[in-house]
Amino acid sequence: MIEPFLVAVQFLTRLPVSLSVLPEAKAIGYSLAFYPLIGLLIGSLLGGFGWLLCDAPPMVAAALLLAGWVLLTGGLHLDGLADSADAWIGGLGNTEKTLAIMKDPNCGPAGVTVITLGLLLKFTALHSLFINQEWIPLLYATLLARTLIPLLFLTTPYVRSHGLGTPLAAQQPRHLNILIVTATPSLMLWITGFDYFWLVMTAILVFILLRAMMMQRIQGTTGDTAGALIEVTETGVLLAAVV
Repeated sequence: MIEPFLVAVQFLTRLPVSLSVLPEAKAIGYSLAFYPLIGLLIGSLLGGFGWLLCDAPPMVAAALLLAGWVLLTGGLHLDGLADSADAWIGGLGNTEKTLAIMKDPNCGPAGVTVITLGLLLKFTALHSLFINQEWIPLLYATLLARTLIPLLFLTTPYVRSHGLGTPLAAQQPRHLNILIVTATPSLMLWITGFDYFWLVMTAILVFILLRAMMMQRIQGTTGDTAGALIEVTETGVLLAAVV
């Protein structure tokens, strides 16, 4: 299971991981089971970075932490969020047009606006968390967002025949993913205490809402909409923690 783990690290982060050979479809599919662990890794690294910045002015620390977050993930999910926003607005309710716009590498005004708003909301939430030196919600945000991706692929058709998510959908370990999706939030709550139960509920509500939007518009999911789900979940959980 080392190769699927490395595939997940390589895809979801910009950590220096190299594979000697191109991974097989099965390894890519099984990497989905490690997404929550990668989310925990990302949150732990960001929390450690925030701790190192404890003596910095709060606004500077929040800005540096947000920059580190984007660099660590390579802006991968922001790209998905922007493409989804452009497609949903420009698609005008049409499935084929929505999918076509989503494949366009150019970023339109809707995408730019949504990325700006998303980063602004994350910045303000991180500022509040830094003032209170409260890092557990950050762990929840990164972990829950990536726990929802196995759930998304378990419950939602993948609509592209040759997309990045094709091997994930086709080769995913369904029974293992079901176990991981159900056990991860329970384990986190057991470790940190049930005071954070409402963060889990926030993530579930975001998932229900965005999945319903995906099914209504494109009758499934794509890699871009999965990335958008991660970004919106992270932001929603952080805002729920500070509001």
